[in-house]
Amino acid sequence: MDIGVCVASHVGDIGYVVRAEELGYTHAWLADSQMLWSDCYATLALAAHQTSHIKIGTGVAVSGTRPAPVNAAGIATINALAPGRTFFGVGAGNTARRVMGLPPQRIKEFEEYLQLLVPLLRGEEADMPSGQGTLPIRHIMPDKGFVNFSDPIPLYVSGFGPKSLALAGKYGDGAVLALASNPAAMQSVWHMIQEGARAVGRELEDYYTTALTTMVVLDDGEAVDSDRVKAECGAMAMAAVHYQYDQYRNFGHQPPNALAGIWEDYTRLLEEYPAERRHQRIHAGHNCWVMAEEARFLTPEVLTASSMIGTRDQLIERIQGLAAAGLDQIMILPNFDTRFDVLERVGKDILPNV
Repeated sequence: MDIGVCVASHVGDIGYVVRAEELGYTHAWLADSQMLWSDCYATLALAAHQTSHIKIGTGVAVSGTRPAPVNAAGIATINALAPGRTFFGVGAGNTARRVMGLPPQRIKEFEEYLQLLVPLLRGEEADMPSGQGTLPIRHIMPDKGFVNFSDPIPLYVSGFGPKSLALAGKYGDGAVLALASNPAAMQSVWHMIQEGARAVGRELEDYYTTALTTMVVLDDGEAVDSDRVKAECGAMAMAAVHYQYDQYRNFGHQPPNALAGIWEDYTRLLEEYPAERRHQRIHAGHNCWVMAEEARFLTPEVLTASSMIGTRDQLIERIQGLAAAGLDQIMILPNFDTRFDVLERVGKDILPNV
């Protein structure tokens, strides 16, 4: 199992990626949310210059905020700086668009985007829909080091439900997933990916799967809701709650059982904010820190629903089970203030054993 880091893109925090490389983490996924963090491509460029072998890329870029030619040129520029170790993750924008009050791209739009993106990432010509009809486009000056299409740029498609996972199977070299709760759930995810591939007669060879979570190694006798645990993974837990609230608010989806104990209190809190600006409040602190008024929602059930929390041996056993079920990488996204502590602990206790 590869272990990578997902990074809330920060142009002043490149040392975090540098230290991840030193410790043996395999990938650094820099997140793309324009109203939350630094620009991911600016941050990737700095990371490319200060690292030498860790794989770097978007984790994930957003289809609904950047046209496909813009994303293709952006990641090909990074590939010119870090040839052979650049990858491109892309998703429909569950947070990046919602934080602006907009929905993610619909599945049909996302598929059309991927159809355009795939040849562009190879430096090939693609047919782009426009108000003037379909237009042939390609990068017309790929030489002299402006961009690099000579070294392949793997495409990793983010998917959470059956339809988006099917798209990952149709178009991706890999998939970016929510963490499966157990090996059986991971096998179910694989089935959805393969269904998409079979629909287009595609064989998935060397297909690469990555799951987003974070990880806390418990000390002997430590509770799963200790202050330290909350300080290291509380932001990931609340980001999952934010996501479920969007699903509830936009589509009427009921929350999973893990949130049942907090749901009424949590929705009441958010409804205190004006409806026209509530989209700004929902994602406050997103995957970096926990807002003071949300700290009470970090119950054991909420914490363990989205994060890997356990003793060293428990975590290693769980990772081995997920690897056997077809998961290739876990990328961790700790709280911002404790990110180096988590990086070191996982690097010491987990990396050498998986």
